[in-house]
Amino acid sequence: MKNALIVIDVQESFRRRPLWEAVSNPDIVDQVNRLVAAARERGELVVWVLHNEPGTGDVFDAASGFVRLMDGLEPREGEPVIVKTSLNSFTTTNLHQTLTRNGVGKLTVCGIRTEQCCETTTRVAFDLGYEVDFVVDATATFPIPRRDAPADRSVAEIVADPSTMQAADVVERTVFVLDGRFATIRTVDEVTGVPVGAVG
Repeated sequence: MKNALIVIDVQESFRRRPLWEAVSNPDIVDQVNRLVAAARERGELVVWVLHNEPGTGDVFDAASGFVRLMDGLEPREGEPVIVKTSLNSFTTTNLHQTLTRNGVGKLTVCGIRTEQCCETTTRVAFDLGYEVDFVVDATATFPIPRRDAPADRSVAEIVADPSTMQAADVVERTVFVLDGRFATIRTVDEVTGVPVGAVG
């Protein structure tokens, strides 16, 4: 069964938001690059996904110039770069067709946000019949304020609020709901077979 690596929304838009200072995984580019290198070495398809919210004037609006991969990530010629407008990577794109055309039946998922676009893509992929490895330490997310929290608080205030779901708890929740149901939870070391810092 052919595998494809799906890199979801690791884009500059996120770094332009104040909440980036509370990101769960500031080294996500390094982790993603390890997965990309391993996938290329095995001859697997690498698919890059970006999120666009056209007409919003936000940092996720392509007109802002920030709907681009984070510095340090470089697609190779022939690797699809897909732009979505939905939370999952399938509904508003040709991702399913691209994977089918390449004979892919298994996916390795990584990216931003753990519980949002990455988890949602994983759930849809499972429903479409794909096997999915969810590489938890190559995802990143942010604290989630309670739904009735004031919208104008600083990042420090959000993080300090005991009713905020902290980023580590968000990741743990995603692990609990996906593992054994929609995906197999994996680590970068497991997928690449090379522990970080190991000398080849």
